[in-house]
Amino acid sequence: MKTILEKNGTDITYRPVGQFEETRFEKIHNVIFSDSNEASIKVAEEMADLIQKKQEAGKKCVLGLATGSSPIRVYEELVRMHKEEGLSFKNVVTFNLDEYLPMEKDNRQSYWYFMHEHLFNHVDIPAENIHIPDGTIAGEKVIEHCIAYDNEIKKNGGLDFQLLGIGRTGHIGFNEPGSHYNSGTRVITLDHITRVDAAPAFLGIDHVPRKAITMGISTVMGAKRIVLLGWGQNKADIIKKTVEGPISAQVPATYLQNHKNCTFVLDTGAGSELTRNKTPWLVDESLEWTEDLTAKAIVWLCNETGKSILSLTDKDYNDNGMSGLLALEDSYDLNIKMFNRLQHTITGWPGGKPNADDSSRPERAEPIKKRVIIFSPHPDDDVISMGGTFDRLVEQGHDVHVVYQTSGNIAVSDTDALRYAEISKRISPSEEAQKIIGSIKNKNDSSFDSLEVRKLKGNIRRGESYAAVRYLGLDDSNVHFLDLPFYETGTIKKNNLSEADIEIMIDIIAQIKPHQIFAAGDLADPHGTHKVCLDAVFEAMKRLQSEPFMKDCWLWLYRGAWHEWDVNEIEMAVPMSPDQVLKKRYAIFCHQSQKDGVMFQGDDSREFWMRAEERNKDTAERYRALGLSHYAAMEAFVRHKFE
Repeated sequence: MKTILEKNGTDITYRPVGQFEETRFEKIHNVIFSDSNEASIKVAEEMADLIQKKQEAGKKCVLGLATGSSPIRVYEELVRMHKEEGLSFKNVVTFNLDEYLPMEKDNRQSYWYFMHEHLFNHVDIPAENIHIPDGTIAGEKVIEHCIAYDNEIKKNGGLDFQLLGIGRTGHIGFNEPGSHYNSGTRVITLDHITRVDAAPAFLGIDHVPRKAITMGISTVMGAKRIVLLGWGQNKADIIKKTVEGPISAQVPATYLQNHKNCTFVLDTGAGSELTRNKTPWLVDESLEWTEDLTAKAIVWLCNETGKSILSLTDKDYNDNGMSGLLALEDSYDLNIKMFNRLQHTITGWPGGKPNADDSSRPERAEPIKKRVIIFSPHPDDDVISMGGTFDRLVEQGHDVHVVYQTSGNIAVSDTDALRYAEISKRISPSEEAQKIIGSIKNKNDSSFDSLEVRKLKGNIRRGESYAAVRYLGLDDSNVHFLDLPFYETGTIKKNNLSEADIEIMIDIIAQIKPHQIFAAGDLADPHGTHKVCLDAVFEAMKRLQSEPFMKDCWLWLYRGAWHEWDVNEIEMAVPMSPDQVLKKRYAIFCHQSQKDGVMFQGDDSREFWMRAEERNKDTAERYRALGLSHYAAMEAFVRHKFE
């Protein structure tokens, strides 16, 4: 296999676990890339190299393929190689991992549709070489189909390469917890968590099938080479359990510990919980103690010992793998520095305190009245994630503009849209209202919303947004709706960020000329809109760097809807009183279509106002436990500095 060594020296060639010190906690070889795009390209290069070597030897190349969001960029790169570099797939035979049951091939949620849309329709693979479990087979014929599927893999000489993703239950394919090591291709009942994760694609969990056909553990383990892709913070916990935990049927991916040529290819988010990344001082006592690493270690040490910062002793440091840090400074000095660092993050003046010494404050005192943009990916992220800070900025006299990057129309249920359409018809009967009502009532599981329905759903989100910001005292003229084109597909799958999206972003920033920009850094968002919206902010600001107003523009990143900053990462913490907590809650309540059974719940069964409120309270409690002042709640921010 080709060794892939390029600009950052990252090599995904398999090495037996235990050869290197950083793997002593780990039982599966893994490589971590700075981003999933670069990692996907490297995986595609390995697959292409294998295909070409098989071609040169006059042999077929048998690939096991996965679906879901993780491999999409891999398939895009393979398609590019085919079109631009002449990579042929004529010798490739493919076997997909799984398919929902029942599922028609032409249903947009079928894996047959997925694979043809992302790969097969764009390369020269012979149709007879494509194998995907048949989701239309019923009754006893399913068992025969599963046996025949495994036999067909054996007939083709077994899998040369198996591409995998991983679910939050630890499933590979649809091998849910409890799957046996010797299991072959079979029908399986999907775990509730798996169905929750699939719900956005099906526009609600009620539409997600309860069963699927999947390759078994034994079938997967028979592959000569396995590469598993893991992207994002929301996969970090299961990656740690899989790579470092014991082999268990309750985490089926742990069976991969026994494979002789398996590599997990991860991004920084997915690999963040591994011991060598989360607590590297437990792996290497000779590591370089930077200021940020020291802060991370001290916060962790407080959690481990149950002590506040100022009460940590030399023994605490020595007993927990930090003797190297004590060799540089004694515990008293370390404690004082960390305490001051955290204390200086706390401010009730998120726009800067006028006429005050700002040398130890997170924000500048000048200008006293700042122009502020709050970018909100969806039409409620502003109040969910930074409603208290939003309120403070308005209350303290800053020129605040809230900018909703997407319409959020896909998150409005058909039931809500139908109710509004019927109300509209009663108030003013019209052909358009009747058309919308008919479109919603006649919609089936595989159809998209019509343009008229999408416009109605977008207007529902707009109305709720106006209600929320008015409640916080912001004038309508300071509310902007961008409706970025990448989002407007009518389905959960979005387009890639385009020049049109970036130009819209550039225009709004250039128009307002802000001193402060707040944007969502909550990349655990399971449907990816936050990531695309943040990329749009970064690219627009990058292109505007030469503009004079940008020299005095700071970018603050918020979280809160899906994840929260670790205490050691926080650079501005804005306290909230009990009254402000309630005010934030009521602002979130204005988004009625996203309350009481929100369509895209993710892995948290609580409503968004409950998640945000409890996370804000937890942040305040973590500060208190570290020995700082106790507040009812806190919103947290990290400043992003462009290189």
